[in-house]
Amino acid sequence: MMTNLARGRVALGAAALAAPKLTVKLMGLGGAADPGRDYMVRMFAAREIALGAGYLLSDDSGRRLMARVGLAADSVDVASGLKTRKGLPLWVTAGAVAIAGGAAAMGAAKVSRDLIR
Repeated sequence: MMTNLARGRVALGAAALAAPKLTVKLMGLGGAADPGRDYMVRMFAAREIALGAGYLLSDDSGRRLMARVGLAADSVDVASGLKTRKGLPLWVTAGAVAIAGGAAAMGAAKVSRDLIR
């Protein structure tokens, strides 16, 4: 489960890095040229690639750490998405929060399982 999440992070990050304008258009955040927004998308892309690759390239103890870091990032993403609710269409907020929330749930399951062992 976490391996697939990590692969998805790398794929999403690579796509966002390569095509930030398309990424925001697909997310419903506009399609007009905006260099600042594109820069922020590329920063998000780098974070996703780092989290995914870090998990995939780590041993068991590194994966435990990367799962915690990913859980923290995804939790902040959920809170940020909810905070911006009034400024975005409902479907945009719902989609972004659902994706981040799903990743956070997987991370929480992994972290919980690691703590029990």
